[in-house]
Amino acid sequence: MKAKTYIAYLRQSTVKQEISGLGVEAQREIIQNHLKDKKPIAEYIETESGRKSNRPKLIEALGECRKTGSTLIVAKLDRLSRNVAFTSKLLESDVEIVFCDFPQANKLVLHIISSIAEYEAGLISQRTRQSLQAKKARGCRLGKSENLTNNLERAIGESVKTNKNKADNNPNNMRAIAMLHSLLMQGKSLSEMTVILNRQGFVTSKGCRFRITQVKRLIVRAGLELPQKT
Repeated sequence: MKAKTYIAYLRQSTVKQEISGLGVEAQREIIQNHLKDKKPIAEYIETESGRKSNRPKLIEALGECRKTGSTLIVAKLDRLSRNVAFTSKLLESDVEIVFCDFPQANKLVLHIISSIAEYEAGLISQRTRQSLQAKKARGCRLGKSENLTNNLERAIGESVKTNKNKADNNPNNMRAIAMLHSLLMQGKSLSEMTVILNRQGFVTSKGCRFRITQVKRLIVRAGLELPQKT
């Protein structure tokens, strides 16, 4: 049986990171720790924003994966892309992709993570819009009438950006919710889901093991239906 081979894809957002090498070195270490005694047969480094889809090095890496029958390995999901549509398209490609920070996730769970991120951004935008409209109804001045729309859109954009940055820096809950969504579809109880999360190495936003009450809180927060069994 042919041994499994890997091709590493590393992404850094800025030229500053490229010069320092810190972003790439950290990713390289994560990948090597995941592979243990194995080494990638090739490595591709991209310097580009995670929101942009123009990725020549990623295209090269995917082409090399197809040629050699290798798996694309990425240190963290957000190193591949922060664009939901782009990530979904890649997951549907013919190349197997492994994320070191979420190795047990299948394509379904990864799609759920992307969908949750997009859904949460939409909720933030909606809540911000409703809040500003409520202030206007109470007589609060939001600026000149001709600038109201611009101010509203700017405030929504800043709110989405701020909350998205927080989510990016603390992805524990998002990953746990994605896994819980999958486990709920399997009919698992709250106690079973708690055991599975802890066994798979999931931790809370504070780095602690999960308890049933915390699992229940995450399910409710995500708008999912609680299981009948505890």
